[in-house]
Amino acid sequence: MMEQHLAPDRIAPLPPTLRSPQSKLVYLYLEATGGATVDDLNETLSMKKITILSILSSLGREELVEKSGDRYVALS
Repeated sequence: MMEQHLAPDRIAPLPPTLRSPQSKLVYLYLEATGGATVDDLNETLSMKKITILSILSSLGREELVEKSGDRYVALS
């Protein structure tokens, strides 16, 4: 079972470049929890891993997330 870490009480507004509901959900989850692995995202958001990886790749190109070890974290 994954261990969730709660980030600060405030979550910044979503970046305006986020268009799809799925990318918004992944970004918001990463920001709210302080980061997560692909398996964490798969289990919690019930999304296919291939979809998650595609979203994370897109968010990385937009410099909205970065990979730290096996975890992805939102950049604010």
